[in-house]
Amino acid sequence: MSHRNVNRITLARSPRGLAKHSRRVLAQHHKRHVKRETFRDCSRRCVYCSTSLGLDHATLDHVYPLSRGGDHAPGNLVAACLACNQLKGSMLPTEFFMRYPWAGANFVRYARAVHRTFKRGAKRAVSLHYAQAA
Repeated sequence: MSHRNVNRITLARSPRGLAKHSRRVLAQHHKRHVKRETFRDCSRRCVYCSTSLGLDHATLDHVYPLSRGGDHAPGNLVAACLACNQLKGSMLPTEFFMRYPWAGANFVRYARAVHRTFKRGAKRAVSLHYAQAA
């Protein structure tokens, strides 16, 4: 007698399409939850131009872009309006704040739950821009 099949139990299987659908629903629910938390942490404003946003008009922006090695961690996500999100594109935070210092000043003010290295970088970029302009 083989010892392999002694403790094997058969489990009931769900129909094929349900597993994918439930994962997709959970992923959508998770994304919505993350968006709400990020929106709340950013004081319901765009962190770059400081305009008031509704939840339906807010977009999630990755401070350190995914294309440059960023991740989906909460310290890397901020709420931004569509125009600012497209303006930033895949620029690194220091590049963006050097080019648009007003965005860096608003970022320091409104991005509360962002990783502190991003805030330090924003402060440095803004101060460097103003020092070079003077």
